[in-house]
Amino acid sequence: MDNSRMDDEDRDALASISPTPSARKIHSHSQQLRATTSHQRPRKHSLDEDRIPTNIDQFCHSDNGDTDNFFPYSSSAYGASDDDVVDLCSLSSSRRVSDPGDDPPPLPEFVASGGGSGIFRVPIRAAVHPSRPVCNELRPHPLKETQVGKFLRNIACTDTQLWAGQENGVRFWNFDDEFEAGRGLGGRIRRGDEDAAPFHESVTTSPTLCLFADSANRLVWSGHKDGKIRSWKMDQPVDNDNHFKEGLSWQAHRGPVLAIVTTFYGDIWSGGEGGIIKVWPWETIEKSLSLSPEEKHMAALLVERSFIDLKSQVTVNGTCGISSSDIKCLLSDHVRGKVWAAQALSFSVWGARSRELLKVFNIEGQLENRVEISSSPDQAVEDEMKVKFISTTRKEKPQGLLQRSRNALMGAADAVRRVATRGAGAFVVEDNKKTEALVLAADGLIWSGCNNGLLVQWDGNGNRLQDFHHISCAVLCFCTFGTKIYVGYVNGMVQIMDLEGNVIAGWIAHSSPVIKLAVGGGKCIYSLATHGGIRSWNVNSPGPIDNVTRTELAMKEAMYTRQDNIKILVGTWNVGQGRASQEALMSWLGSVASDVGIVVVGCQEVEMGAGFLAMSAAKESVGLEGSALGNWWLDTIGKSLDEGKSFERMGSRQLASLLIALWVRKNLRTHVGDVDVAAVPCGFGRAIGNKGGVGLRIRVYDRIMCFVNCHLAAHLEAVNRRNADFDHIYRTMAFSRSYNVLNAAAAGVSSSAQIPRSSNSSSSSTDEGRPDLAEADMVVFFGDFNYRLFGISYDEARDFVSQRSFDWLRERDQLRAEMKAGRVFQGMREALIRFPPTYKFERYKPGLSGYDSGEKKRIPAWCDRILYRDTRTSSDSECSLDCPVAASILQYEACMEVTDSDHKPVRCKYSVNVGHVDRSVRREELGKIMHYNEDIKSMLEEMRYVPETRVSTDNICLKNHETYILRITNGSPKDTVVFKFLCEGQTTVTKGAQSSTDLRRRGSYGFPKWLEITPASGLVKAGQLEEISVHHEESEEPAEGIPHNWWSEDNRDKEVVLRLEIQGSCSMEVMTHQIRVRHCFTGKSTRTDSKPSSSISKKGQGGGGSNSEDWK
Repeated sequence: MDNSRMDDEDRDALASISPTPSARKIHSHSQQLRATTSHQRPRKHSLDEDRIPTNIDQFCHSDNGDTDNFFPYSSSAYGASDDDVVDLCSLSSSRRVSDPGDDPPPLPEFVASGGGSGIFRVPIRAAVHPSRPVCNELRPHPLKETQVGKFLRNIACTDTQLWAGQENGVRFWNFDDEFEAGRGLGGRIRRGDEDAAPFHESVTTSPTLCLFADSANRLVWSGHKDGKIRSWKMDQPVDNDNHFKEGLSWQAHRGPVLAIVTTFYGDIWSGGEGGIIKVWPWETIEKSLSLSPEEKHMAALLVERSFIDLKSQVTVNGTCGISSSDIKCLLSDHVRGKVWAAQALSFSVWGARSRELLKVFNIEGQLENRVEISSSPDQAVEDEMKVKFISTTRKEKPQGLLQRSRNALMGAADAVRRVATRGAGAFVVEDNKKTEALVLAADGLIWSGCNNGLLVQWDGNGNRLQDFHHISCAVLCFCTFGTKIYVGYVNGMVQIMDLEGNVIAGWIAHSSPVIKLAVGGGKCIYSLATHGGIRSWNVNSPGPIDNVTRTELAMKEAMYTRQDNIKILVGTWNVGQGRASQEALMSWLGSVASDVGIVVVGCQEVEMGAGFLAMSAAKESVGLEGSALGNWWLDTIGKSLDEGKSFERMGSRQLASLLIALWVRKNLRTHVGDVDVAAVPCGFGRAIGNKGGVGLRIRVYDRIMCFVNCHLAAHLEAVNRRNADFDHIYRTMAFSRSYNVLNAAAAGVSSSAQIPRSSNSSSSSTDEGRPDLAEADMVVFFGDFNYRLFGISYDEARDFVSQRSFDWLRERDQLRAEMKAGRVFQGMREALIRFPPTYKFERYKPGLSGYDSGEKKRIPAWCDRILYRDTRTSSDSECSLDCPVAASILQYEACMEVTDSDHKPVRCKYSVNVGHVDRSVRREELGKIMHYNEDIKSMLEEMRYVPETRVSTDNICLKNHETYILRITNGSPKDTVVFKFLCEGQTTVTKGAQSSTDLRRRGSYGFPKWLEITPASGLVKAGQLEEISVHHEESEEPAEGIPHNWWSEDNRDKEVVLRLEIQGSCSMEVMTHQIRVRHCFTGKSTRTDSKPSSSISKKGQGGGGSNSEDWK
């Protein structure tokens, strides 16, 4: 330390440093050396060049065996007693998964205190997640690098299949195959789908943005980025060697099709950019579907010409009744025959039959009569800024340059803040209320979700009833089952609410945003995350069925557990704004990388200077990073690792002078991915990156590993600042935002959705606020931590180094003292240091005589360190699914022969055992449990209960404008009945009063225009009845350009077959009942009512139709 700086302030700062550790047994030669050494007179030092031994390697090994507070890799994560030492060799053999060859025994380790609680607690891991329901991973989380160009965007369910829209088409799974094993890498399946259940893919198309299933016509409709709407046949025979093809398709919009839905009457409505809503009449679609494949072009042309542009109908003299923002989602209100269109900040409600605009209102429920059409897009915020720096002359004194550089940096930081916040203040409030999703609940009320987590309940007329705010992050999707409402959030959580908005249950379902939910087969809820993973959850979860399944799966853990061993090399070097020779890099990294699978390198002070730091801050504000010198380091290090042939660079991040990069050996590449980066500046008011941390996060065998390169506050007395820098980095480093925004954009998630900072899949709801680093399975911190030696002079430090007395020097190490006290790097481990201090040296001066001998004579110190934390919690922890990552240190050394900087490069080699799950095997075992476990079979049978229900009639006859009241009675004293009317088709009645057997079905079991049923779905509470209005209405005139003979209704009597579906509030079973409704034109026709139906108690097939005898 510079003695000239030892003023009163410095002395006060030194007084705050941790006291010197208690005296211990020290090497006898070191004690003698201290007693006889005089520091009052100049002398020739023992580390001067002519007195350095030729074999410098011996300085990396201490003769003294002191290992106080240093423990092997099996030591406790909650701190350690002073004298616990464990035999390394006796533990290492049982820990190895693969043959380690000639690896040296693991090194003893020192464990910091404070790692057993709070955010420094080791994350909880288990074979079966203890805090969420058991799920079936239909498609396990794929590595995002494998999903480029084929991210899944949405899902939709039929009664037998799950369909998914992706960036290059669609795919589907058969429910019968959902527990089958994956096809593996050896098959034709691409990377990312190795462990997915068997599925079938379509031919390549434009990205699919929306999906809906039309079960009536056995079709799935999809809207695409190229503006087309396409149809796909359900349950079609599929050739495993070929992709299936689309059916009817047409150009629906000039821009992307953002939303698509079928209405109460079977028409298809689509929404696009600029608030465009188009109606595609079912009569035209039906005609086009009847044409032969050879007439495909004619069929598309027929539909394209039939559309009705609703926005143009409500536009008068350039003024439109609805907003010009993009259509976010469309919702068909089957209860009342309406359609809701949600835009960012407003709603419009339309009549499904009349196609008239009924109401426009904003997110507060306030009416909006007219909205001017925007003639030009909103003016963008400036994307450039100019920062003026005070120029300095070469003759300026160092103090003046330092002060002016500081002023320039602070000015740049202010400019960055101004640019980052410019134009944002006025829109923050409204942006946080943007609508992201809509859903129709079983009671007929409508729910909307906003990007600030607000849930709003509306009645069918658009009146705002009440709102709820359970979680402060964006709502992305809904689905309903019975009386339950499922909500998917951007933090990966799924919540279940009742119809009153009360939370029934909630759990973290995925490690990234839940973008779609769908009900499939009447028994499962399927969730899709932005990373492409799909999971299914039993409709009665969480519940007793999960307890049984969790226990059974845990008992089979050995069958699906796999373990692998990898070696990781971590290197750190403060390069002092210089460049290194290839020989130096080979000595540091290349010489020890032959058996390594992953290499992580961190450099500090890659490039400094006021101008560079200010420009880096400016670039960071607009999402740019990196520099020419940083790229030189990446390329040069890559050459030393034989990049391209042996290794592949997978990620890097530069924050001003800090640089981190990661390379993976090619034979390990298929198991490593999801690379993400993060940066936390700590310099100059936590705004500039001369100090701070840069991080990389990866998934290795489905386990999360984080690597953080740090440069902490300098100077001997700044211990508290260094501790604070670490704490700030640990708490605020956020990988989730950049990763999820990237995937969310690919998946079509609104950019306004608030992405959470932490959302690890293994977190429970109580751990929602834990930092990203706290939820990783392995964390490695490395870099120039700047902790110094205290209570020792420059000459004493050099003497102890010359005598290899590293034991006593360790007692003077600030970092060790702070870690022991639990004030920094809580719960982290470091190998016993057996190499000389790595700071400070004179550049290009070889040997240990290169320690700083200038005017300041900085005391040698171990500034450059590498620490880690894995998932072990006790000394006897073995690698398993409960402790999935268990590491040991094979090498920890400094490259003392490298002279290219004032710091020596340091490297650490880890042997890491990783426990993970074979997803295919576990899915098969789960299927066996669900199919053959008697307890589960009994529980599923109980869930098939349908309340006893009675319907007043089976036959209804209506004359013009006549109304009949149908009554549904719930005979159960406890359970609520959920009902829904569908139209199985329409036929004509001949002169002999005989109905044709040819039923014409409209889209999604839609109703003919002459029939109104209100409400068409709803609830019947226990012991009560519901009256249903069945009304005849005049059908509309034929559309322009459409032949009258097949568009309009004729004057013959018509009859429709209604299907009434009944289920309990949480039942997996659906009962059906047929009701015939005839429209009679002649006055002679009379209504024929059957006798009231008897009680309904017999269980039918879930989701399938049955005749009326099933109800008797």
